[in-house]
Amino acid sequence: VVFCCPSRSYGNFVDNLRLYVRGGSGGMGLPRLGGQGGKGGDVWVVAQKEMTLKRVKDKYPQKRFIAGVGTNSSVRALRGQKGEDQEVLAPPGITVTNDDGKVLGELNTEGDRVLVARGGRGGSYHSEFLPSKGQTSQIRLDLKLIADLGMVGFPNAGKSSLLTALSHAKPQIASYAFTTLRPEIGKVMYEDHKQISVADLPGLIEGAHMNRGMGHQFLKHVERTRQLLFVVDVCGFQLASKTPFRSAFEAVQLLIKELELYKEDLPCKPAVLVVNKMDLPDAEDKLTELQEQLLNPHKFSHLLPEDMVPKNNIVFRHVVPISAATGFGIAHLKTCIRQSLDEDASMATESLHRDKLQALRGAVPATNTLTWGPTP
Repeated sequence: VVFCCPSRSYGNFVDNLRLYVRGGSGGMGLPRLGGQGGKGGDVWVVAQKEMTLKRVKDKYPQKRFIAGVGTNSSVRALRGQKGEDQEVLAPPGITVTNDDGKVLGELNTEGDRVLVARGGRGGSYHSEFLPSKGQTSQIRLDLKLIADLGMVGFPNAGKSSLLTALSHAKPQIASYAFTTLRPEIGKVMYEDHKQISVADLPGLIEGAHMNRGMGHQFLKHVERTRQLLFVVDVCGFQLASKTPFRSAFEAVQLLIKELELYKEDLPCKPAVLVVNKMDLPDAEDKLTELQEQLLNPHKFSHLLPEDMVPKNNIVFRHVVPISAATGFGIAHLKTCIRQSLDEDASMATESLHRDKLQALRGAVPATNTLTWGPTP
């Protein structure tokens, strides 16, 4: 049985569903002939590209799906047939957990399957021909977006404008802080038909790692991106009149710290820094100052509270000044993004070749060495 329970949603975006699942019961055995009942059907979660969690929620609100019951043993068929399996279709990029947080499996590509409830055994001699019930469990389907790049930045850094400039996505854009309330995915197209996916994640706020704002709901999406695209306002940022003003350098440091506090290895991902709004007055001077600070971040760590200084700083593969509003630097940024991803792909290929070569060498048996004695 599967029915959908309350889920988290942002606008039309649903990234978490809670389900109750139950496998089918086994079939009865036949004592007088020693017949064995059929096993109950299983419940599987299966990845399918065109599915979304919102579609699952809309299609099956408070409805039940019953894994088939195993057939009873009979004179005509001493071994009962297995009950029909029940499949719950879900998009790739799903982590399946139980209510205790234990990971049952992950759906990374189309066709991946995770068993979430086994059917009961059919009745047999060992169970006095009585069948058992199927497993029952509360599970969660948790979506972590899969994209080549995840844009990370504080609100109003210009991430949505940048996504529009890079791709054909049309996220909501305005001059107030919290414009993006749900993740947006755009595709960057190249002349050789290469496509790179970019996820615009809603702006973080200080304390996101403690689930302030929409912290955990969106930090988790960063985990499933290959690389990070930091976006900062060259002139700095202030969320509200009562919050401190942060320079571009401070914004970079705080973003690294928020990722680090959520999951320590997140800042280890390859990263590109985009310095936006270069069309503003004094932008060149502020960019020069930022570049100097990035070369020696420890020298300027006093600008931040001690508990907000990152343990380890990121060495960005590229620092690219742009203006999403005017288009300045966008073509160069596309080139840098492509170079960074191609570099990773090349390293991964080389590593794979080395591993295969090493495995082949280990599989070749050592040849016997003949020792020749002195000739008579």
